[in-house]
Amino acid sequence: MQTIIETVQPYVSTIATAILGVLTAIVIAGLNTIKVKANTWIDARTTESQRVLLHKLAEEGFSLAKTAYKEADGPKKLQEALSYVTGQLEQKGITLTPVEVQAAIEKAYLDYKAKTKQKPISTEEATIADVAAKVSTEEAAQAAAKEAMTGLAAKVNELLAQATAEVTTGAQVQPAPEPIPAPTEATQAPVTTE
Repeated sequence: MQTIIETVQPYVSTIATAILGVLTAIVIAGLNTIKVKANTWIDARTTESQRVLLHKLAEEGFSLAKTAYKEADGPKKLQEALSYVTGQLEQKGITLTPVEVQAAIEKAYLDYKAKTKQKPISTEEATIADVAAKVSTEEAAQAAAKEAMTGLAAKVNELLAQATAEVTTGAQVQPAPEPIPAPTEATQAPVTTE
């Protein structure tokens, strides 16, 4: 009984690995489908040219708030920049969420601070910088997740190839031996004694 288990175990392991690989491939295919649908939805909502326009308007809104409202505090400046950018986008027929507009303005703020190598001077500006950093972190996390999924897909494909190769080479079936016919009386030679 033990020898049967030892003989069958590699085949069972190979089959289990192949099944696990197939299930993983199905999950990855599902995730890939979701990713494609999400990208399609995002592309339908905002095109590349709209994104470029948004970032240009965000820079303008930030500049306007910084120069025209010098005496105002951070939230007031942000509100003025938001209203400017939103108004300009509405004139162009582009509808974006307030969060998307705010993220673009905060990115413009961070870009400005990076170019001038200044540190945020008020707690409001520090809060704006933190929020913008979180948006950038989320984008980086999405890129890292995308890269990880690509790597995982490659590993799964490699495992599937190995499992498939092991199953096909390890499970080669040998033909059953042909039975030896029992001798009949016609084929038997008579036994003579001399």
